[in-house]
Amino acid sequence: MSLLLEAVGFLLGTVGWALLAVTLFNSYWRVSTVSGNVITTSTLFENLWQSCATDSTGVYNCWEFQSLLELPAYLQASRALMITALVLGLFGILCAMVGMKCTRVAEDSPNAKAKMAAIGGCMFVLAGLCGMVTISWYAFNITRDFFNPLFAGTKYEIGPALYLGWSASLLAIIGGGFLFSSCRVHSSPEKSYPYKGTKSAMSAPNLTPARPRVDSNASSVGKYGKNAYV
Repeated sequence: MSLLLEAVGFLLGTVGWALLAVTLFNSYWRVSTVSGNVITTSTLFENLWQSCATDSTGVYNCWEFQSLLELPAYLQASRALMITALVLGLFGILCAMVGMKCTRVAEDSPNAKAKMAAIGGCMFVLAGLCGMVTISWYAFNITRDFFNPLFAGTKYEIGPALYLGWSASLLAIIGGGFLFSSCRVHSSPEKSYPYKGTKSAMSAPNLTPARPRVDSNASSVGKYGKNAYV
């Protein structure tokens, strides 16, 4: 059962990490809204790195954000969190590959493999949490500006990349949880000791009766008789 949980957890975590990478470079984090009375012929869409505009003919132009310091604080933090999520997910994949029971790496030490699998699961969970915080924070700013009647700039709606990011983060968290729960610290193998007799048997006194000592004078007397000494 633990081997199945490891395989499922590793698969979900890896898929979640890959989808987080796709989410990071997707251009449709937010899309300009079409609600209202103003008829627009172009659509704006942005991600963490660039802003693009397309018209009704399908031609679009993109321009990257030039200055990092001019960006809003949440956008800078979102970049850092997404990159951190990808790095943590990569380390999680490496640790999980070492710690899984189906691999031959460090198979002589099951405790070390279990610990590596647990570390990989924790990194998958942290990667999913970083992605979840980033996507939710970005979506919060979109909805806040959208429902603010005093906001005079362009209003945006949540783009399809955010839904992909939520799904990816959830997969990474579930996969890391499966991987962490599957690892069990193996008990150390029992040591074999040579057989030793019981203490009572070893310390038992020698019960064999001692043979009586035969005196040399008595033996000679018995052999030659009393008249031999007269």
